[in-house]
Amino acid sequence: MTKVLVVGAGGQVGRALLALDGAGGIEVVGLTRAGLDITDPAQVRAAVAAAPYAAVINAAAYTAVDKAEGNQAAAYAINRDGPANLAAATAERDIPLLHISTDYVFDGAQATAYRETDPTGPTGVYGASKLAGEEAVRAANPRHLILRTAWVYGPWTGNFVATVLQLSADRPELRVVADQRGGPTPATAIAEALLTMAGKLEGEPWGTYHFSGAPAVTWHGFAQAIIERAAPRLRQVPTVTPIGTADYPTPARRPANSELDCTKIGYQFGIRQPDWQATLGTVVETLQMNQKV
Repeated sequence: MTKVLVVGAGGQVGRALLALDGAGGIEVVGLTRAGLDITDPAQVRAAVAAAPYAAVINAAAYTAVDKAEGNQAAAYAINRDGPANLAAATAERDIPLLHISTDYVFDGAQATAYRETDPTGPTGVYGASKLAGEEAVRAANPRHLILRTAWVYGPWTGNFVATVLQLSADRPELRVVADQRGGPTPATAIAEALLTMAGKLEGEPWGTYHFSGAPAVTWHGFAQAIIERAAPRLRQVPTVTPIGTADYPTPARRPANSELDCTKIGYQFGIRQPDWQATLGTVVETLQMNQKV
């Protein structure tokens, strides 16, 4: 059985990867932040050398977008230096590195979906640190796959779906931004895509790929879809009111357009965009049972 190491196994995508252990003949070995400090080069080298891994997947990241504005050192340590350490350690052992990145490497001003070759231009510390991580991976390990994704959610806390459900428990109205759009992406779909990529490394498919859910929607539209599926189990069904970005100021600027063109990953790996509408109900139901909302 092929063995793959997952770094950042405590996060949303990391947990989804662990749940797929054994799928497709791939054994998934996970290390959480408590088990591996990716900012420590010696720890990283030891972890990578611990077993004959066919690939290493980096699902670790500093994802607190607003907090990153005031905590630049931590964001860069985890999002740039950590990937640099992983890339160096995997390159030493000739192991492919699969690294997760984000739509925040773009400024969001483009009218159409972003392709892998479009110019980057992050507008905040989080996006800049993630772009620096991409560059570090490219520089240190030629055998890399960078997967940019967006609007990640799953049946755990710490994502938009969970937040909407939590707020709906005691608020008659939810005011949600309607002038930012993107593709909600189930963490499980990202995990499945990564394992598919890890199993198809022949032909040297190295480079950067985009992967996000379809169809594109605004945050307001996504919130409406969440409430619609949650309504039968809600004590009260809140009104979802559209607002503009200017009506909800945040320390970090969000991309107005987070749509990612996913043509390349389909051509190279046969991976298609997941329909978030088809699986959202299951995620909502799981969260409602766990949160009692």
